[in-house]
Amino acid sequence: MSNTSNTSGSQSSSNSPKSKQKDAADEDVPSPMEVLRNARTQLAELTGMVAESVSSFERTEDGWTLQIEVLELVRVPDTMSLLASYEATCDLQGELTGYRRVRRYERGRADSNRPGGR
Repeated sequence: MSNTSNTSGSQSSSNSPKSKQKDAADEDVPSPMEVLRNARTQLAELTGMVAESVSSFERTEDGWTLQIEVLELVRVPDTMSLLASYEATCDLQGELTGYRRVRRYERGRADSNRPGGR
């Protein structure tokens, strides 16, 4: 005769409280694409300028760091318009916590003095 039985205590660990907490925490963390979209939208709202693209992003201990390219001044021809790179920081949930302009340049000019074109 076997001394084992199929009880609720012997269920897999996927139903454990720790597993459920981890699943709930994973649902609170936005995907990188959600962070990028939210950061662009929030920066545009705060500055009143068009956030054209995100040129870099990185996950950090505290959240995210992004470089966002912003159209600061429209000129004719368009290649003479002024753009700026903003460094933005977001928390783990993707909410903007700060930003600063790190560079300003004309759209038609490449920056050959800096590595990586930054």
